[in-house]
Amino acid sequence: MRVDDDQARAYAEEVGLVLAQMGTTPSFGTLLGWLMICDPPQQTSAELGAATGLSKASVSTGMRVLQQSGLVRRVPTTGRGHAYEINEDAFALAVDPTAKMRDFLEVVQAGLDLIGDDESPRAARLARTRDFYEFMMERLPGLMDEFRATREGAGR
Repeated sequence: MRVDDDQARAYAEEVGLVLAQMGTTPSFGTLLGWLMICDPPQQTSAELGAATGLSKASVSTGMRVLQQSGLVRRVPTTGRGHAYEINEDAFALAVDPTAKMRDFLEVVQAGLDLIGDDESPRAARLARTRDFYEFMMERLPGLMDEFRATREGAGR
């Protein structure tokens, strides 16, 4: 099915709006949405700006964040420049939050150490948060392994 540029741009903007509801900037989501469906899969900053209508600064900032999150990577192009493409397992890589969760769990535990693990409402809030993160950290690695095995078993 041939998707025209207007349809592709509308889709990218929709991804931007959905991700903005999850706490990102709309431009971050728009760039990610474009990279999910663009052809060719490698896009320069200029191409990303032209395709999405975002400013050079928004593209630069968005691509830096996308790279840092592990969702996209820089790839060389002919000449001196570079392009960006979405990582094959972008979401599995980016969504695996174990290290980030561990960092937050340490901060929560420091809060409990600071105020004491008593029966106060503030200690209860911290304890519930600690318990949630411990629960998630215990189960997420298994889910990630299960997803990867499912993908490998399907030959994808």
